[in-house]
Amino acid sequence: MRFLELKIPPVALFLVALVLVNRLAVLIPFTDVSLPYKYAVFAVCFVAAAVIGIAGVVQFRRAKTTVNPIQPYKATTVVDSGVFHYSRNPMYLGLLLLLFGFAYWHQNLISFAVVAGFVMYMNRFQIIPEEKALEHLFGEDYVDYKTRVRRWL
Repeated sequence: MRFLELKIPPVALFLVALVLVNRLAVLIPFTDVSLPYKYAVFAVCFVAAAVIGIAGVVQFRRAKTTVNPIQPYKATTVVDSGVFHYSRNPMYLGLLLLLFGFAYWHQNLISFAVVAGFVMYMNRFQIIPEEKALEHLFGEDYVDYKTRVRRWL
């Protein structure tokens, strides 16, 4: 399955997952659950996703390094300031928060399974290969960063 590593852009995967969350919630209503504060949770996730995701992009731009997730070997530096002090993958975290908020809004267990699948896919086929490339590029600097900062949050 290595052929999937760094092949599907995370935003494209997010969009597929978003459509799945929506369609499966409609097609499989017997897995609906009743959760509190449906709109509030969605709103908090939406705002947090925007702040965290945009902050990650801004930090990468300031460091003048690539934001292209398919080509991590083009990175020019280890960014460990700002939001990257708390998460090694704030842009992916933003996508996850938005997807989770949407699943919560749908209040459907199958939708949450899609969110879990998104995390598993991202870990295996995007983040781990990225980390290997960054370790190769930056050596001990990146290994040290990995020991200080968690992958997601």
